Parts: sequence; C-alpha cells; structure tokens
Amino acid sequence: MLRLSKKTEYALMSARYMALNNHGKYVTAREIANSYNLSFELVAKVLQIMAKNNLIKSYQGVKGGYSLNKSSDNISLAEIIKAVEPAYEITECLRNGFEEDSCSYFNCCKIKDPLAGVQKKIDKIFMETKLSELI
Repeated sequence: MLRLSKKTEYALMSARYMALNNHGKYVTAREIANSYNLSFELVAKVLQIMAKNNLIKSYQGVKGGYSLNKSSDNISLAEIIKAVEPAYEITECLRNGFEEDSCSYFNCCKIKDPLAGVQKKIDKIFMETKLSELI
C-alpha cells in the first residue's frame, strides 16, 4: 500500500498548523503536538529536520518557537515531504537510483518503467499542490 510515513504526516500537519497560526508569533512543538494530539517527541524531531532544511525558522529562548520561511502559497507539499523523507519513491529501485544493482529483479522486471512514470505523476502532483491547499 502506498502511504506517507508518520514523520511526513507530522511534517504536513505541523506546516499546516504554522500556516494557520503564524500571525506575528511563533508556534512551539508542544503547541502543535497538543493541538493535534501527536507525539511531542516526533513533532519536535520533525520540526528540527524542517528547520535544518530551511522550510521553517527556529527561534530560541523563552518566547521561541517556529515559523514558516515562506508563505503557504509558495511551499509545495513536495518540499515538505522531501525535507523529512528524501526517499519517498514508490519502489525500491526508484529509491536506490534506478540502477541495476538496486533490485535482484531489475533486468527482468516489467513494471519498473511504468512505475517510474507513476512516480513522476506523483511528484508532479506534490510539486503543484501548495501548503495553502491543506488549509
């Protein structure tokens, strides 16, 4: 079954929360976790990854927290997904560079090329869909 990882789901939910609640203030990992009844530890980890990949800004201190680096209209779902899950491809061979040694069935596989096309369509949808569409 094709599905996003829990880490990706948390990243999308956190980004959505920031887009909705970032009006002149920072949001905290605890605030996001409590709002959606999520694991604080995983939210905090995801936010650190997103900050490291420059999707969000991190502010230290007592009144610190996180905010989006750009408007939600200018952030694609692909940016968020790839920040926390760089290898989200649908098959192992696509995930490993589409090279012969990526799968023992590579040379006889009849579905790798069609699935590469499906992956491109998925990528296109995630690139075209903006965070603002989740609000």
